[in-house]
Amino acid sequence: MDQATQVKYAETLRRLHHTDAVLLLPNAWDAGSAALFAHCGFGAIATTSGGVAWALGHQDGEQVPLQDVLSVVRRITHTVALPVTVDFESGYGTEPAQVADAVRALIATGAVGVNLEDGMPGHGPQRSVRESAERIRAARQAAAQAGIPLVINARIDNWMHAVDVPSAPLADALARAAAYRAAGADCLYPIGLGDKATIAAFARAAGMPVNVMAGAGGMDLAELHRIGVARVSTATRFATLALGAMRQVAQQILLSGSFDALAGDFSYKDAQQLFEAG
Repeated sequence: MDQATQVKYAETLRRLHHTDAVLLLPNAWDAGSAALFAHCGFGAIATTSGGVAWALGHQDGEQVPLQDVLSVVRRITHTVALPVTVDFESGYGTEPAQVADAVRALIATGAVGVNLEDGMPGHGPQRSVRESAERIRAARQAAAQAGIPLVINARIDNWMHAVDVPSAPLADALARAAAYRAAGADCLYPIGLGDKATIAAFARAAGMPVNVMAGAGGMDLAELHRIGVARVSTATRFATLALGAMRQVAQQILLSGSFDALAGDFSYKDAQQLFEAG
């Protein structure tokens, strides 16, 4: 991908955070799932670290070698003519300088967005506000040096550790939000936060676009828009749905000896058409 195209995609992704509609991001795990989402009409695509890890034979939690992650992202960006933002977990580095190196390598794949979490790898405890902000600042500086206006989604993990008391981490999360914004973040992702009133309070006070995670039984896009959410991602749900459907069919075949469960409305021809030259 040439730099002009990559800059255009980055600017498009940034603009999609500031429209009258919620930016809905499906999370792909390989070129095939990304192509399917593009075919469905999504305006941008995210990746899921969990889906990528499972497809490559690893557990989630920054267990995949960085070069393998970069290879998957490169295949996705070469397959879809859309902005791609990457779940980059905690940034693949123990120090800010290492995060900067990893982000530079990610930008070289054609990605135009990055999700950076403030928890330690594998859903570990949160880093301090200062340390987390330094890592975001390093990513922003790396992007500036590369000449790409990378969209940084700063994941705030407070509610990963306090899910039973949704309002308890709000003050700390907002302090983190201010620090991350000052460090160069473009969007905030309070993962694990599902309480409507707390999401609304966070969105009002954050001063920048807020990303939440979609889930069955939760608020729909219209309601999320009403309370100030700018971006919604699906996390691992498409990947687990795909694996779950495969498990169900496989078990039916094993139990019945019949292959009727292989019937479906998506064919070999449909899959081939996803990769037709534009």
